[in-house]
Amino acid sequence: MTIRYLKTGKPDEDKASDNEKVVQAVADALREIEEGGDRAVRGFAEKFDNYSPASFRLSKDDIDALIAKVSPEDMADIKFANEQVTNFARIQRETMTDVEVETLPGVILGHKNIPVQSVGCYVPSGKFPMVASAHMSVATAKVAGVPRVIACTPPFKGEPNPAVVAAMHLGGADEIYVLGGIQAVGAMALGTETIAPVHLLVGPGNAYVAEAKRQLFGRVGIDLFAGPTETMVIADETVDAEICATDLLGQAEHGYNSPAALVTNSEKLANETLAEIDRILTILPTAETASVSWRDYGEIILCDTYEEMLQVSEDMAYEHVQVMTDRDDWFLENMTCYGGLFLGPRTNVSNGDKVIGTNHTLPTQKAGRYTGGLWVGKYLKTHSYQKIMTDEAATKIGEYGSRLCMLEGFVGHAEQCNVRVRRYGNKDVPYGTAAARE
Repeated sequence: MTIRYLKTGKPDEDKASDNEKVVQAVADALREIEEGGDRAVRGFAEKFDNYSPASFRLSKDDIDALIAKVSPEDMADIKFANEQVTNFARIQRETMTDVEVETLPGVILGHKNIPVQSVGCYVPSGKFPMVASAHMSVATAKVAGVPRVIACTPPFKGEPNPAVVAAMHLGGADEIYVLGGIQAVGAMALGTETIAPVHLLVGPGNAYVAEAKRQLFGRVGIDLFAGPTETMVIADETVDAEICATDLLGQAEHGYNSPAALVTNSEKLANETLAEIDRILTILPTAETASVSWRDYGEIILCDTYEEMLQVSEDMAYEHVQVMTDRDDWFLENMTCYGGLFLGPRTNVSNGDKVIGTNHTLPTQKAGRYTGGLWVGKYLKTHSYQKIMTDEAATKIGEYGSRLCMLEGFVGHAEQCNVRVRRYGNKDVPYGTAAARE
């Protein structure tokens, strides 16, 4: 059994060096935003986007004017996609139920699913206007019941993108700002004179946006590490090179550092896919971006067996995994580490990105080992509660609690239990001792 790399990307050392530069740049920017507020945010918007309006927040009139620029045909498509995402989010929400149960006579335990009270949604739009990201973040938050949802998107070619703004508004955004990059994420998380901070940040972005979320985690919640995008194609000879190459380059065009990997047990398919990628890059309008990603981050991995293909996928834990084999359901049953799974040649990552209904904000950088993607449940906090309804239950639980606290040496804890045993059980428990066993 062997695993061979027919193509590799940049050495890991070079990737790490690139990442260190991003980490420092983000740390410096967030410090400036925290200290300088609106002034710093405006400075970064001017520097990176050459954009400095009177107000970054869009008024109702601004929003209406932008929506009016969207053609009826495009608006119909936007509404269709919004409906698919919203419908699936509602179905997922219905699986999350509150619980209240009497576990012992007089003892009531329960939990409630409570929406996060404010969410900041980042919708990329600098290189490509990511209309679909508005559905995935804003609309899903509203299905969860979040009362305040704000959305930030960078200017596209120097102005707000009408389709993105339309999708944000349709999803139910309460505030819309034309802000991008670190300045948007920093403003939403840290707050400024004009933007109240949020409790949770969500949404995909480039390496700088993803790093900003990482550094802000703890100050606020985040959905997950989402970006730069990654795609893996797991394929055998049931499919051809054209479909493999198309699926790899379709995601590589996201940015200059978007990993794309083919994992296969067919050397013939591997070599033909390499050639097909070269051919497509001569006609793909976004080849300037996709070719750099493929050169620096593209990989072709040749395995002997399906078990090895599974092992490679599990180790890499990529964001998008397209499976096109003679045993797609076997991979579904056995895969545990990935962002989103796309099974069979009839579907593809772009379906998930834009319209099918599952969320496209997915874990990257191996985060799929410990989390799934953004979904309605990310906007809900499950909080437990307890009630004791009878004197008998207060006494019984108190006695056990007293002894277990003293076992650990927590006398103050024990007294919380003991005072209840004395009051509700009419039992004499000496101060600072464990309740007696019956």
